[in-house]
Amino acid sequence: MIHLTENAATHINNYLKNRGKGEGIRVGVKTSGCSGLAYVLEFVDSVDEHDQVFEQFGVKVFVDPKSLVYLEGLEMDYVKNGLNEGFEFNNPNKKGECGCGESFTV
Repeated sequence: MIHLTENAATHINNYLKNRGKGEGIRVGVKTSGCSGLAYVLEFVDSVDEHDQVFEQFGVKVFVDPKSLVYLEGLEMDYVKNGLNEGFEFNNPNKKGECGCGESFTV
């Protein structure tokens, strides 16, 4: 299961409304950085039949089966700290991350 906080769901929902289209958001991982994996977010306009779908606060989150292994139990939040804002990922599978925080390992 992928969990969205209410802040994250509100941000995604607002972006989808402004965008004028989209089924939801896809969360995945790709090989990147010095630790091995990085999160990937993209809007979903057409659903892949193999995706797992989770819905919270009216927002659909799509995850491909290969990424779900690394993301099971993930919590996504959207936070604002001063002038900075963005998604934060609380991943119970993460064993470590690189110094810059761009990538993680499981």
